[in-house]
Amino acid sequence: MPQVDVRAPRFAAGVTAVVLTLALLLGSGVLVAAQAAVFAVAAGAGLRRAPYGVLFRVLVAPRLGPAREREPEGPPRFAQVVGLVFTVVGAAGYLLGAPAIGAVATGLALVAALLNAATGFCLGCELYLIARRALPARA
Repeated sequence: MPQVDVRAPRFAAGVTAVVLTLALLLGSGVLVAAQAAVFAVAAGAGLRRAPYGVLFRVLVAPRLGPAREREPEGPPRFAQVVGLVFTVVGAAGYLLGAPAIGAVATGLALVAALLNAATGFCLGCELYLIARRALPARA
């Protein structure tokens, strides 16, 4: 399984938190949809190819120095899927005339992003680990 610099998902969560905060303040389904697209790329193509992953690798990582710790990509990539679900619901709510649904779904995604950015605790990663323990191993 591919490994990622542990600092990259936390950086991405910080950028996500800024985008989702602006989306909530502006009531913008377009911004929520843009964040959903970022999540979709990360979930589908991997964290290194995702827009925030590229930003981290090109602009931030060289200033921080080499990674001292790496983690499997699976849990944070699954977290991107969870974020995608919430932001798709949020964007749909805003864009289809149900701003309360848009705000709640976007707010939940924002809480998860802030938690990860501020503390390094990834809710989606924890869901991944719970699911892995609950599902039987494949041979």
